[in-house]
Amino acid sequence: MRALYLILACSVAWGGPQKPGPRRSGTRQLHVPVAMRDRVHLYANLFLPTGGGRVPTILIRTPYGKGSDLNANWQAFVDRGYAVLIQDVRGRYESEGSFDPLRQEPNDGDDTINWIARQPWSNGSVGMTGGSYVGIVQWKAALLNNPHLKAIFPVVSGYDDYRDRFYSTGGAMKLGQRLEWMAENLKAPGYHPDFDRYTRHLPLRTCDVVATGWSSEMYHDVMAHPTFDSFWRGISVKEQLAKIRIPVFAVGGWYDNYVQSDLEAFATLRKTIGLNRVVVGPWPHNMSIPFDGVDFGSDSAVPVRELQLEWFDQWLMGKDTPMMSAPPVHIFVMGANRWLDDRAWPPEHARAQSFYLAADGSLDSHPPRQSAQDHYVYDPNSPAPTRGGAVCCNPKVFPWGPMDQRAVEQRADVLVYTTDPLKHDLEAVGPVKAVLYVATSAPDTDFTAKLVDVFPDGAARNLCDGLLRLRYRNSLEKPELAQEGTVYQIAVDAGVTANVFLKGHRIRLEISSSNFPRFDRNPNTGGMAADETRLLKATQTIYRDSEHPSHLELMVVQ
Repeated sequence: MRALYLILACSVAWGGPQKPGPRRSGTRQLHVPVAMRDRVHLYANLFLPTGGGRVPTILIRTPYGKGSDLNANWQAFVDRGYAVLIQDVRGRYESEGSFDPLRQEPNDGDDTINWIARQPWSNGSVGMTGGSYVGIVQWKAALLNNPHLKAIFPVVSGYDDYRDRFYSTGGAMKLGQRLEWMAENLKAPGYHPDFDRYTRHLPLRTCDVVATGWSSEMYHDVMAHPTFDSFWRGISVKEQLAKIRIPVFAVGGWYDNYVQSDLEAFATLRKTIGLNRVVVGPWPHNMSIPFDGVDFGSDSAVPVRELQLEWFDQWLMGKDTPMMSAPPVHIFVMGANRWLDDRAWPPEHARAQSFYLAADGSLDSHPPRQSAQDHYVYDPNSPAPTRGGAVCCNPKVFPWGPMDQRAVEQRADVLVYTTDPLKHDLEAVGPVKAVLYVATSAPDTDFTAKLVDVFPDGAARNLCDGLLRLRYRNSLEKPELAQEGTVYQIAVDAGVTANVFLKGHRIRLEISSSNFPRFDRNPNTGGMAADETRLLKATQTIYRDSEHPSHLELMVVQ
């Protein structure tokens, strides 16, 4: 089975199979059994440095196959004097048990760390690294405060199962990427899934069979819990982040699905332990794959492997490295194509600035005085298509990144609001939000927001986007259906970005009710989306006047 989630190849180690590096001296032990508390055995490969003695350990726990050779990225740790243990997680490849990704990783990670600490080659200090799922397992293990786990280095991983991996901050399911991951990694032998077929299949509750060829218990759990209830709260790292007391170095990408929570986790931990770091660049889920027609310059890469080595030298080797005296936030600002260092996220000197929806599709610095509305019809049978963005996980199947949005903007169900050409550069760094006053003919529907940088030649490059399912306008925990014709003030979380809108460029906000298949289609019925097979049209209204000041909110660096 081919492992997706190819993480920053060539500059960072990750958890999937790569080409082995040149064989060096040292000790290699393959297929080492590690007993869990329930007597299930997980199997691992162990690589020890030369010289003997007790050494710190780098632990990589992967669902994508540990292979039999040590790739060049992991070899760098052995050369540095670390032991490296690469383990198949429960129910994957050589490890025993059933694969249950929503529940298994905290205890299995904890048991593996304790096993390492008991070995004669271990000095008792463990660090974890790797990306995507291999980053998720680090957060899960860190919740248990194992005294032997000294630091982690998750890459493009996020930290919340509900808001990151299955649903979203607005309550819609992240349909395309979740089903695509399942189709690549959990499909039945000999089954050949079709992306368009399984993303359009109804009802959603049986999409797992169309995507993988058989039923998935994990997917059934997800469909049974569309709200952020006790099921999700009990497994959420976000809700339990105060438990984590070890240093965390996170790496994310502006066009990666998990970047928002990578930054949110940093901001929270910065207030509690103050030892964490974050790097975000103009990358998708795989830094090694260039964007088609978009180049952010040679300075857009970072030596992540070197950062990993320095991080673990600090916390596992006890070395005083220069890293800790540098600003903890290192983010790439697109448009200007330069790096920004700061001590906080959002940057301490960023301030909120609003751009109001006005007449003739304009964005203005002041709300319009005259009462006005804009209307469109949302038909889930013909949803507005996803075109790039922060999606995952195979760009050949589900394209990602910055793309020209003009074709999408021509649709009748997409409202477009644009500033005049800017007279000066405007640097937006932080969360992006659309505050809208809306009404609908449906008992439930969606509203989307997308931030776009419009170039002087008219090209419209997407930066970030988001969606709010109207029933979750007050909370993800307690859905409330809408009343036809009632005006609601809503806030659409459109993600995060760092971009300079250059002089002569224009700022654009797109409003619609679908972004498919990034998010599942709202059927507009008010029923359970997982079981619905009917798709009804909804008439949508956006209000824009002094009493209903619908606006885009950016964090602007002055």
